[in-house]
Amino acid sequence: MVEQYQPKGPFSPSKSTWARTEPLLPPTREEGHLCAQGQSQCPAEMASAEPNAEDAAEAEEAVYEVLPCDRMELSQRLAVEELITTEASYVHNIQLCVSDIRAHLQKKQLPELDLEGLFSNTNDILHVSRRFLKGLEATAGSGQEQLLCISTLFQEFKEEMETVYKVYCASYDHALQLVESYRRDPRLQEEILDTLNATVPHTGASDLSFFLVMPVQRVTKYPLLLGKILENTPSSASAHSALEAAARAMAQVNANINEYKRRREVATKYNKAEHLTLRDRLARLNTHSIAKKTTRLSRLLMHEAGIVAKTEDKEYDDLEEKFQCVASSVATLKENMASYLGHLEAFLLPTPHQSDLQVDEGPAQQYRRLSERLQSAVFPEFKQRVDRLVWQPLCSLSDMLEGPQQLVKKRLDKLLDYEEIQERKSEMGSVSYDEEAAMNTYLAINDLLVAELPQFNQVAVQLLEQILRSFSSLQLDLAAQVLHQAEKELEQLPHGHMPLPSFWKVVEDSLQQSGAQLRAFCQAFETVTPSPGAQPLTPAEERKVLSLVSKHGPDKLYQVTSNISGSKDLDLTLLRGQIVALLQGADTKGNTSRWLVDAGGPRGFVPAAKLRPYSPVQVQQPGMQLLTLDSGTERRRHSYASPEAPRPQVATFTPTFQVVAGFSFAARSPQEVTLQAGQPVVVLEPHDKKGSTEWSLVEVNGQRGYVPSSYLVTVPVQDPAGWSLPV
Repeated sequence: MVEQYQPKGPFSPSKSTWARTEPLLPPTREEGHLCAQGQSQCPAEMASAEPNAEDAAEAEEAVYEVLPCDRMELSQRLAVEELITTEASYVHNIQLCVSDIRAHLQKKQLPELDLEGLFSNTNDILHVSRRFLKGLEATAGSGQEQLLCISTLFQEFKEEMETVYKVYCASYDHALQLVESYRRDPRLQEEILDTLNATVPHTGASDLSFFLVMPVQRVTKYPLLLGKILENTPSSASAHSALEAAARAMAQVNANINEYKRRREVATKYNKAEHLTLRDRLARLNTHSIAKKTTRLSRLLMHEAGIVAKTEDKEYDDLEEKFQCVASSVATLKENMASYLGHLEAFLLPTPHQSDLQVDEGPAQQYRRLSERLQSAVFPEFKQRVDRLVWQPLCSLSDMLEGPQQLVKKRLDKLLDYEEIQERKSEMGSVSYDEEAAMNTYLAINDLLVAELPQFNQVAVQLLEQILRSFSSLQLDLAAQVLHQAEKELEQLPHGHMPLPSFWKVVEDSLQQSGAQLRAFCQAFETVTPSPGAQPLTPAEERKVLSLVSKHGPDKLYQVTSNISGSKDLDLTLLRGQIVALLQGADTKGNTSRWLVDAGGPRGFVPAAKLRPYSPVQVQQPGMQLLTLDSGTERRRHSYASPEAPRPQVATFTPTFQVVAGFSFAARSPQEVTLQAGQPVVVLEPHDKKGSTEWSLVEVNGQRGYVPSSYLVTVPVQDPAGWSLPV
């Protein structure tokens, strides 16, 4: 039924319709009546009658009394016919735009053409307009009730029309920009003209704007068409009030569309995230911007201090809180997914299956085949799916949040301006044009956020949920694929067909056997100890060990196994090989991993794991001159002096460490001695003649001399002959 209406222009009324209205001026009641019935001979019949002068005067007076009603009824009928006819022509053109032009361009597969940006939601408009046209055509047989039916139809479709047309009108400017950019590209313009000539040659259209403007023209034409019908409807008619309501409704639809378009323009202006350098930001500074930012900052500080009341909007605050929660969740998930992909990339870098194991068959080769299959097929495919189904949608969702985030931030700035202008307006009674525009900008941004944040939050949550579901599904698929590949190799193992309880019994027996072997090895290892070194202690070290033994007993001695650097208060810094005495097996908080020790002077805490028991070996040195109380003077023997009672021998302890040169040292004077790194030395005195501990008197290869004390290191003694089993 739609194809029978051929359009004459975009949205202008049919020329044939208007041509019919010009000669229809009935001179008499009978002629008007006959013309209304379509009788072509009515003028001749009227000429055959010859009324007298009085009858002619009465007839002429009666004609001019009823003429306005007939003309109004005729104009009303023509206006209704124009509404239905132009609606059919409009639907036909939109169908050509969607079914022919867009489909033809889509078949060309031109990546430069943004078909979504060009045609927007014309499919939705066509769907609504088809049903609306069907309703209009159904009113043709309603007789006197046709006007009421038309009014009711507009009331029923006003919400749907507003929904579809506001989206199209908001994106119409962008579509025109695309058309203009394609016009500057000769190749694209040629493709578009080829499509227009192939699909709609009868229109003579030179570009797509001929069709893109039609929805904008049509929605603005509805109030005019209803107004024309209303003008030719008597105020006493039953349909007059219904037509008035329909006309107001469509006028309100247009007003709402304009307001929505204005909001979208404001949003487009402020929702672009700008990445400016410091130089660009400084270039934007001027007196006006500095004054505006200063005013906003002072207003914000007064809000925080409670000096002025803060404008509260409970509905918006709830929406913003939910939006910020969604934005935070997306940012956290994106950060975690980036870390996950990085770890996955690091996991795929090693390729153990490429190493030559030099093993023909067995579990090692089966594991190698499984690893090769996983590394070459399963894991790379999983990574690609994660990137396509999780990472890219997550990045797109994150990019979608930038615009609303920028708009939310801009709303706060405009709110501060709005409050300042409102306060000034209440004091002065009026504001400037720019200030009024700033207030309208805040209202537009606020209304837009309140209207669209609920839907945006809902869509964002749905996308986030879908991303998480996709990631969970991918993890399950990965686990199933790995298990499937592993089962293939497990079937070839010796115990692959063994029942599960029997298999676990074999595993348990194997672990017990391995544990018994390990314990036996540990026991054998503990019984094989290296022979202690026989190098005597230096006098200073001997005195220190004797002091610790006398104070705490030999069972409290421990040796430092590695260097200790104190990091806390009361911690000691010790070198490997030093001897200490245990004072307490825990610190003040009861921590048994830190022990309190005596280092022969300083006391403090050291890690218990870096201490091992130390047992000094008592060695009698025959022929050694026994020490006396006055060891500094040589014992004199006189013929008249009675011999002194023998003094008890002092036991010397041979420790399991020795002093070696940590660095090479070249003698620079006769009082110094040359050292080689790692060379054993005997420390005679840990100081020089002046008592300074920076120099030590040592003996090396029978030569004595001074060397820097910092060049000497105490290390454990190792038996050069190796370990020997105990006898």
